[in-house]
Amino acid sequence: MTVRVLALVGSLRAGSHNRQLAEAAVKHAPGHVSVEIHEGLADIPFYNEDIDVEGSVPGAAADLRAAVAGADALLLVSPEYNGTIPAVLKNAIDWLSRPYGTGAITGKPVAVIGTAFGSYGGVWAQDEARKSAGIAGGAVLEEAKLSVAGSVTRFAETHPGDDTEVATAVLQVLEQLATKANA
Repeated sequence: MTVRVLALVGSLRAGSHNRQLAEAAVKHAPGHVSVEIHEGLADIPFYNEDIDVEGSVPGAAADLRAAVAGADALLLVSPEYNGTIPAVLKNAIDWLSRPYGTGAITGKPVAVIGTAFGSYGGVWAQDEARKSAGIAGGAVLEEAKLSVAGSVTRFAETHPGDDTEVATAVLQVLEQLATKANA
């Protein structure tokens, strides 16, 4: 059985190294895992309970919920913006957390990876993403981590998918997600 992993990328920039890291996950997924990058996070309005009404949920938010509900696991790919999680990724988690206790993220295995320019690779943002996803109801794999430092120089001429160390680490994270999804 193929484990379906949905990747949510916290950067909206087309040339984002975090987008490329998600592409590396697609490229290096083991045979029993498929990874799909969810498009459309930019189209989701900020979470507001007044517009989260059954039958009239904004289309992009409903699409996100349906995509997550259809996935076996989530891979959050987070850059670090001013020392924390990007708003677009936090907003996605907020939409997925509702309705409270039964949101699409509830019980779903979640791993967080990312890259950033700094010397720690965005660990603060990734820790915040783990915390937020866990509080939202996700089954966060605390041990499944990948923080790639120095993204601007490291990936200046090499796509993360062509970096052997990154490819190996991404594969390990996906194997951990698959194991948790099949548990």
